[in-house]
Amino acid sequence: MGKRMTNKSLKKLLQDYPLLRSITKYQEVCWINEKKNELPVATIKEVNMEEAIKRLQRFAPVIAEWFPETHSDFGLIESSLQQIPLFKQAMEKKENQIFFGNWFVKSDHQLPISGSVKARGGIYEVLKFAEKLALENKLIDQKESYRKLLFPSIKSFFADFTIIVGSTGNLGLSIGIIGRKLGFQVIVHMSKDAKTWKKDKLKEIGATVVEHDADYSVAVEQGRKEAEKDSFCYFIDDENSTHLFEGYATAAYRLEEQLHAKQILVDENHPLFVYLPCGVGGAPGGIAYGLKKVFQKNVHCFFAEPTHSPAMLTRLYTNIKDISVQDLQLDNQTEADGLAVGKASEFVADHIGSFISGCYTISDNELFRLQALLFETEKEYLEPSALAGFYGPITIKSYTEKEKLYENMPQSTHVFWGTGGMLVPEGIRQEQLDFGKTML
Repeated sequence: MGKRMTNKSLKKLLQDYPLLRSITKYQEVCWINEKKNELPVATIKEVNMEEAIKRLQRFAPVIAEWFPETHSDFGLIESSLQQIPLFKQAMEKKENQIFFGNWFVKSDHQLPISGSVKARGGIYEVLKFAEKLALENKLIDQKESYRKLLFPSIKSFFADFTIIVGSTGNLGLSIGIIGRKLGFQVIVHMSKDAKTWKKDKLKEIGATVVEHDADYSVAVEQGRKEAEKDSFCYFIDDENSTHLFEGYATAAYRLEEQLHAKQILVDENHPLFVYLPCGVGGAPGGIAYGLKKVFQKNVHCFFAEPTHSPAMLTRLYTNIKDISVQDLQLDNQTEADGLAVGKASEFVADHIGSFISGCYTISDNELFRLQALLFETEKEYLEPSALAGFYGPITIKSYTEKEKLYENMPQSTHVFWGTGGMLVPEGIRQEQLDFGKTML
């Protein structure tokens, strides 16, 4: 919708959509998707998960050479699936209720190379672009090893090209790290919400940072405009990229393998719940799409957003295209910098609205409380935005009743997607944890 609504228009909107009354007061809410369709998820023709897996395997020898931390997975960029029983026990005590099923964290906060879920999409799209250029210019052959990409001559070739992206932080970091390693010039347009340490990290590796005194949407738009001026520039569009979406979707296959290795069933009697922090929607949307393709009706995906930035919830609940949190007179100010997004991706909303189970919001104070509790019980550090998913089991009781899942909840599995945190400087970590401890 763009500009803020008039008071009269907002009043009408609140009448038509009662849940917005609580949202405009920054209250925590849970929206259940009453229109969820359990038919097979429609295929997005531009998204080929199988080909994406093959592409990542072709690049694996190169990744392993550049990033020793990927050696254990032979150059694949993957994170562990860790059970968190002590955190679950602590939550039961603090909330004075029993939570059924087993709880796990998908540790993308420790994902190799850039320490966030954005590595799945951001690194993948850069690799896809590099492969396209190298194949077109006959620098590599798909039938041969991609180790040729390690040659200085190919790095010099890539140096003539510039990759541009708009970011609040983690996507820019992922693209900057892999882009510079390949030899590309990288320009990251960053919103005012981006943390200083993330900007500094990008500058250290030779990326150019363009700072904007505005929110995420402006950073993306300015990046897009700059890229349009130069045919040697490639713009990675966090709002509309099918390539990013494709990279994120591959996580579903990896999770399936990990659950199988732990002998965890996912079927009608053993439901899987996955809780995903959501900003513009690309990463959680791609992952949820992949999960639905793999597990179909047996997986239930929820998006989690800050009370000050419920962009995707507002878009899916109202079904109003281009509606923003500013239209609701919300300030879009949150310590969860990766989720500080005023307007959801229309591409993602259009493709996940038919199967997403619901969305809920969480306050910043609750993020810090959960952060401190997780560290105290499991010694796992995640940045504040990554804790949004951990609030899920508290909010979804009405959903389990509606879906008649109650009898199967004792054998359910709950996966909280840890979206970032590995690269956060120690001093900032300690400040956050100290603050969170005051609320335990």
